Amino acid sequence: MSGIKVSLEKITEADKSEFKHKIQEAFGIALAENFGETEPIPSDKELEEDFDTPDNITYNIICNNKKVGGAIVKINPKTQRNFLELFFIYAGCHSSGIGLAAWKAIEAQHPETQVWETVPPYFEKRNINFYVNKCGFHIVEFCNKHHRSHNEHYNQEWDKDIPGTEDFFVFEKIMKK
Repeated sequence: MSGIKVSLEKITEADKSEFKHKIQEAFGIALAENFGETEPIPSDKELEEDFDTPDNITYNIICNNKKVGGAIVKINPKTQRNFLELFFIYAGCHSSGIGLAAWKAIEAQHPETQVWETVPPYFEKRNINFYVNKCGFHIVEFCNKHHRSHNEHYNQEWDKDIPGTEDFFVFEKIMKK
């Protein structure tokens, strides 16, 4: 990890199509491994909504002058309780330290953040290792058919039509107290 340098670039209108394709490709691999072939997720419509949400910032992750992933973060300037909406590294770049370097770049880009939150799906065990053991998040809630979160934002993440999203963890990383 020590020699890996990544940067973040806000996407442009011209980047959106490639970003959609690459995130759907990355998420599709995990879904196919667990559930077989599915519709692309997130859908183009969901991604367009994320692109157009005023508090969201969408980044390409760059390493050695090449795009290697992307992220969408929701920044709440009042509470500084910020949310990692989507985060992905291209399949050929996994297990190389790029993901952790990218996360550290996101943290550095938003030093005012007091708490980071995210809600990856339960079935993707690599996420648990990455967020908890590498990035320092803590699991603060497990949402499933027996327990829906009291936080409505998390329940919006749940989509009965997408396999594997009925169960998810709520991750939190406290940056400042």
